[in-house]
Amino acid sequence: MKDALGWGFILWFIGYVLGIVLFAFVSPAVLGWIIMPIGIIITLWVLFKKIKSDSFQHYVIIAIAWTLIAIVFDYLFLVLIFKPTDYYKLDVYLYYGLTFVLPIIAGLKKKSLADKSRLNQAI
Repeated sequence: MKDALGWGFILWFIGYVLGIVLFAFVSPAVLGWIIMPIGIIITLWVLFKKIKSDSFQHYVIIAIAWTLIAIVFDYLFLVLIFKPTDYYKLDVYLYYGLTFVLPIIAGLKKKSLADKSRLNQAI
């Protein structure tokens, strides 16, 4: 639950705060493109340093939970509150896709490393 809901909310909130802070300095048209690399780096750090599971299923659950959090919270706290006329653009869809795909990639990598480690221990 902590990995799926806790980190999912924290990562979404970091992007939300960055968006509010940067909104004063950059055009809304490029805001997502500026936040995305920062978000990717932080997300990968969480996936590889903070989440300790090597179960692929665990990462699938995280991918689903984080994506749902991103979609629902964006709608509730950005679309409904700020009423942007063009929020859903390529950068947002890419963000949702990466939110799902990055945990899957991390899960595959960690499972592969765990399998290799078990194989080496067996030999």
